[in-house]
Amino acid sequence: MKVAVSAAAFPAARKDSLAFILFAGGAAFSAYFAMYAFRKPFTAATFADVGSWTFAIDFKVALVIAQLIGYALSKFIGVKVVSEMSAARRGVAIVGLIGLSWIALVLFAILPVPAKPVAMFLNGLPLGMIWGLVFAYLEGRRSSEVLASILCASFILSSGLVKSVGAGLMTDWQIGEMWMPAITGLLFMPVLLLSVLGLSSLPPPSAEDIAERVARPPVDSAERRRFLHDYGPSVTLLVLAYVLFTVIRDFRDNFAAEIWEALGYGNSAEIFTASELPIAVVTLVILASLVAIRDNRRALFVIHLIVLAGAALIGASTLAFSLGWLGPVGWMIASGLGLYLAYTPFNAMLFDRLVAASGRAGTAAFLIYIADASGYAGSVTLLLLRNLPGVSLDWLNFYIALALAGAAASILLMLVSIRRQI
Repeated sequence: MKVAVSAAAFPAARKDSLAFILFAGGAAFSAYFAMYAFRKPFTAATFADVGSWTFAIDFKVALVIAQLIGYALSKFIGVKVVSEMSAARRGVAIVGLIGLSWIALVLFAILPVPAKPVAMFLNGLPLGMIWGLVFAYLEGRRSSEVLASILCASFILSSGLVKSVGAGLMTDWQIGEMWMPAITGLLFMPVLLLSVLGLSSLPPPSAEDIAERVARPPVDSAERRRFLHDYGPSVTLLVLAYVLFTVIRDFRDNFAAEIWEALGYGNSAEIFTASELPIAVVTLVILASLVAIRDNRRALFVIHLIVLAGAALIGASTLAFSLGWLGPVGWMIASGLGLYLAYTPFNAMLFDRLVAASGRAGTAAFLIYIADASGYAGSVTLLLLRNLPGVSLDWLNFYIALALAGAAASILLMLVSIRRQI
């Protein structure tokens, strides 16, 4: 199967213009949006009536942990695979990996209950590499911030929307909790195929892009080691902060149904999407504005300030909610905005600008995947600790404590990091 087609087939993709940004950004947004339909719908179910599950750990928690382990392992694999993959193979890789994840969802539906976590592990295992493969089409361009912001808006919006679709399938179409994830993924398969076709048609970065953002060829292990040798302390600070943001974000995402239920919105399928839409719009506008900063070192400094502001908003809004000064919907939107302002830059523009500022040719994917692998390893560890005997905090109070502690620690890390940038 050959996915790539000529750029001439898509006139909008021929030059770095508004048409190109809308076309490329839309294709990337849709591709990653579709991926979420294979990863997150199962979290819309509570799985409260799984009678044959006899293990001490909650069934849904077991599913989340199993998928997270597969997803985290995929991130570690992606450090090598994604950073070394040629442009010609990306489209087939995206479709093939997501296809494997859908087969795992079918297995989830048909396997006996004790074996279902194995299916979720297999579902997560291919999906962790999709972000880097999609972002590789966008990095190293003068318009990368705008394109990356559109792409990042997908994971802000998509999780809520696919959970709304999954919840709707269960309530309106009487689809069972076990088959709902596979059917949700199947609904989004045409979007995935069209989006990958669009991405594969994009022209490579122009000479002007390369002059400003350096070339982005695949990076072998020796070059990766050299980069980390030279920039190790800075990368370490950023990765530690990102681990904290990932842990908060992943917990909020995976247990949104339980958190909203505790807040009194358990019967509202629309709340998942309604709460995330304003977050996506504001985050996209703020991060896309970074494209106006041409100097890469200055852009890195401004990105640090945005991350700091996001971390402060997480802590301040959570404290205000705890004191009764902010309502539940306002808190979830404000803390979510802070979270995505802090979390999102690490997935694209921060490391893209770091590579550009270094002056070294190479993809930012391996830095993103080092951070992602560490972040999801942290998420798995947190969930295991959350379910140790003697830990009795409910979902809501655990999330409040996590948000307050994570915000404080990440602010400290980013202040040290920004000091190194001055």
